[in-house]
Amino acid sequence: MVNAAEAYKRQQIMTATPEALTLMLYNGCLKFMSEGIEALSKKDYEQANISIQKAENIISEFRVTLNMNYEISHQLFPLYNYVYDRLVEGNMKSDTSKIEEAREIITELRDAWAQAMKKARAEKGPAGNYA
Repeated sequence: MVNAAEAYKRQQIMTATPEALTLMLYNGCLKFMSEGIEALSKKDYEQANISIQKAENIISEFRVTLNMNYEISHQLFPLYNYVYDRLVEGNMKSDTSKIEEAREIITELRDAWAQAMKKARAEKGPAGNYA
């Protein structure tokens, strides 16, 4: 049986715009990185591995869904590769500094994405339509 919180979360995902889904993925990635860092600090290597791999999967999804027809994608691709490599290395060596470095980069990208969403909403105006 699905509890109310899970049903609500599923409904949010199913009705979200692509922009909102991207923001959710950034937030999820950050959550998994934080969980991985916390698990490593407790020497719970199995949980750390699970959490870090979830973050790696999100980064992989970002990489494969980039539309390379846009210049920004050519800038994001190597950045995503770098973050992915830091996560893998941090996971393999149980090095929280590598994961922290990846988390800082994703935090900046998430914050920039959130700002862009806010600006786009403001430009649409109160009716939500483009002029």
